[in-house]
Parts: sequence; C-alpha cells; structure tokens
Amino acid sequence: MTTSITSPNPSTRFRSLSLPLLLQLDAAVTGANGAAYLLGASLLDDVLGIGASTLRATGGFLVVYAVLVAAVGLRRPVPRPAAWAVVATNAAWVAASLVFAATEAGTATGTVWTVVQAAVVAVVAGLQWDALRRS
Repeated sequence: MTTSITSPNPSTRFRSLSLPLLLQLDAAVTGANGAAYLLGASLLDDVLGIGASTLRATGGFLVVYAVLVAAVGLRRPVPRPAAWAVVATNAAWVAASLVFAATEAGTATGTVWTVVQAAVVAVVAGLQWDALRRS
C-alpha cells in the first residue's frame, strides 16, 4: 500500500482567506508595528538608523491607520470603496517604503527591515485585491 501525502498549494490556501479576515489581520499587524515604533522609538533609532521622531510619527500614523482598517474589516458587508482604499494605501506604503530604503541613510538592518515589511504589505495588499476581485 502506498500512501501519498500532498500539502495544499499555499497560494490556494491564502486565496481562500476572506476579505474581512484579511483586513482584520492587516489591522492587527499594522497596529502592533505602529505601537512598537511609538513605544520603542528611542531603542529602534540606533538599530534601524531612523530618527526617533520619524519612528514616532510613523508609529502614530500606523496606529490610526490600523484602527481605520479594523473598522472597515468589521463592517458587514465590507464597504468595497473603503476596502479598495485600503489596498491603494497599502500599495502606496510599499512604494514609499522602497523609495525610503533606496534613498535614506539608515543602517543595513534598517534598510533590510524596510524592504521586508514592504514585501509583507505587498503580499497582504495582493491578497486583499484578490479577495475584492472575487467578491
């Protein structure tokens, strides 16, 4: 007897996530990131090479944005124009992050962090876009 174990295709698995869940996950991760920037700015500035005041401003923006994304994700049905605005804002964040990483004088760790978080946001925006397109 031969038994074959196949794992599901990861892209199919993630494509099955609902738009409300994707928005709520986005809000949770964004809020945590914003809180870390706000609360840890004085510790992160040396590690990332980004000034504490910039980190605090970014953290404040992210916390407010997370609350707005959570509000969109909790509405039933999810308002499509608001969800499209989240996708567009996430795409703009990715672009701005990549420009920042390429032009600002941060540490190597800060540059890598900026690119990695941009990649995560790009994946989330893509999944949100796909969920919107499917709904």
